[in-house]
Amino acid sequence: MINILGKRYYFFALSLLIIIPGLILLGSMSATKKLPLAIDFTGGSLLEVRFANATPSDIDLIGLYNNLGVGDVKVQTTSTGSYVIRSSVLEDSTRAKIADELGKEYNSEVTVLRFESVGPTIGREVTSRAAQAVAVAALIVALYMTFAFRGVPHAIRYGICAIIAMFHDVCVVLSLAAIGSILWGWQIDSLFLTALLTVIGFSVQDKVVVFDRIRENTGIYRRLSFETLVNHSIVQTLGRSLNTQLMTVEFMLLALALFGGVTLREFAMVLLVGLFSGTYSSIFIAAPILVVWESREWTRWFHRGENTASA
Repeated sequence: MINILGKRYYFFALSLLIIIPGLILLGSMSATKKLPLAIDFTGGSLLEVRFANATPSDIDLIGLYNNLGVGDVKVQTTSTGSYVIRSSVLEDSTRAKIADELGKEYNSEVTVLRFESVGPTIGREVTSRAAQAVAVAALIVALYMTFAFRGVPHAIRYGICAIIAMFHDVCVVLSLAAIGSILWGWQIDSLFLTALLTVIGFSVQDKVVVFDRIRENTGIYRRLSFETLVNHSIVQTLGRSLNTQLMTVEFMLLALALFGGVTLREFAMVLLVGLFSGTYSSIFIAAPILVVWESREWTRWFHRGENTASA
C-alpha cells in the first residue's frame, strides 16, 4: 500500500511554495496598477499590424500614437513578426488614420491583421461576471456534494474540501498568469477566463471520483481508521486519475501549446498547468484536507503522533 497521506504535509508545503510567490507577484502588480488585464476587462482597443519591409521600435510606435492624441499605449512583438498595439478606445476613423500614418512614417505596406475594441463599461461588466461565475460555481459544488454524500457522516465537509482544492487550482493558474505576464507578456483576457472555468470543471470532476470512492469504502471497510480508509481509496482511484487526466488530455494540450500557434499558446498552457493541478489537488490536497479536518489535527500539530495508512 502506497502511504500517500503519511506525506500530506509535504504536499501542502509544495503547493504553498508554488502558489505564494505567484500571488505575491500578482498582488504587487495590482498595487502598482500593472495587473496584466487585457482590454476584455479594462476596455480599450487592440490593433495588430504587420509591416512588409520595416521594423519600427516600440518607442516609435508609442510616439506615433501619442502624436495622434491616443494614450495608454503598450506594444508587444509576436513571434511571427507582427506588432500588437493596445491603447485606449479607438474609433474606426482613428484606426484607419493610424494605419495610414504607419505606412507613411515607415514607407512600408501595413497589413491590419486584427482590430478589437471594448468599451470601459463592457470591461467592468465582464470583470464582475467573471467573479460571479467563480462564486456561483463554488456554491453549486458545495451544495451538490453535500447532497450527493448525505449518506456519510459530515457530508458538508466533502463539498468544502472540494472548494478549497478548487481554489488551490485557481491560485496555481493565477500564479502562472503572473509569471507568464512577466516572461512572455501574457494578459488575462476572456480566453483566459474560459480556460480558468474549464480548469474548475475538470478539477471538481476528479475530486468527486475520489470522494465517491471514499463514500463507497466507508460502508465496506468499517474497521479501518478514517486515514487508512481514505489512503486506500486514493490508491484505488490513482490509475484512473492518471490515465484519464494526464495520459489523454494533457498530451493533447501539450501538442496544442507547442504547435497550435501564438494565439492559442497561452490558452493551452493555462489548461495544461490547470488540469495537472486539478489532478494533483484531487490526490494530494482535497482528500488529505478531509483527513486533517476529520482528525482535528490542528489541535496537535506540534506534537502529532505517527499515523500509518496501511490496510
